[in-house]
Amino acid sequence: MLGYILRRLLSLCFVLLVVSALVFVLMNLVPGGPFTLADRGYSGAALENLERKYGLDKPIHERYINYLTSALQLDFGNSFSVAGNPPVSELIARIWPVTFQLGLYTILLSFGLGITLGIIAAYHHNGLVDNIVTFVATAGIAVPNFIIATWFLLIFGFQNGWGVESKWIIGPIVPGGAAILSWDYFLPVLTYALAPLALVSRYTRSSFSDVLSADFIRTARAKGLSERFITLNHVFRNALIPMITVLLPQIPNLLTGSLFIEVVYGVPGLGKFFVTSIFNRDYPMIMGLVLLIALLWGLTYLITDILYTVIDPRIRLGETKGA
Repeated sequence: MLGYILRRLLSLCFVLLVVSALVFVLMNLVPGGPFTLADRGYSGAALENLERKYGLDKPIHERYINYLTSALQLDFGNSFSVAGNPPVSELIARIWPVTFQLGLYTILLSFGLGITLGIIAAYHHNGLVDNIVTFVATAGIAVPNFIIATWFLLIFGFQNGWGVESKWIIGPIVPGGAAILSWDYFLPVLTYALAPLALVSRYTRSSFSDVLSADFIRTARAKGLSERFITLNHVFRNALIPMITVLLPQIPNLLTGSLFIEVVYGVPGLGKFFVTSIFNRDYPMIMGLVLLIALLWGLTYLITDILYTVIDPRIRLGETKGA
């Protein structure tokens, strides 16, 4: 197992290298640059000075090597478009906690409620509860989250500002940080959770229904085992593997933010910065965010593979049968 994890971590480093190279080349192939967009009023001499200051006057391969050397020292450069040109690492550390908290609460709500509804629907197959869960799942997947956000704003009223101290339920751990829990979070979390909740309940229902119809479940019931024992020790364990395969990769999406939700509710989060940095050609910010997302995806798939062996000991990672 340890050897497998080490090999996967090495392969993840290679993936990050390839992703960084592709993104770096593609964003530099796009015509224009961070200081030539719109009418910024830079003279030719001023533009040359800016490009020289940020190293944009050098060949692309030399710039990439310089960036890679700095990134290995955890220096991802300074933002071009944010006021004050703060370091990318500091900027991400400042804006990601809000997105991370919203994503964490969304995961707890969507996975907790979705798994519960999916199990109930599977045990009441083709019944009223099953039909209601199926309808909610279909609606949650079909309706875009920015439409749901608009409905919530019309029903519950607009949110004025963000991070107001009077709305805190549990304040921040460190001074100046984001509140642990605030009334500001409720509408964004509800909006954000509907789509993953629909997906979780749908796949939970499907996985549990397949296991409940298996022969070994009928045999367990024929032996007189309690329904609770069968659910916890037989149904749940066998239904988890297909659920993990589909559901766990949703976590990186939820932890890195949504443009529509952050714009509608005025959340100062990561998703909005990602899109604005693309429009502003903020190269260091684009690279930093892409590498962060790629790292989260890689770690998620590694954790998924490890969980396979925990749930089903028959699965052995990185082993091949002898001839």
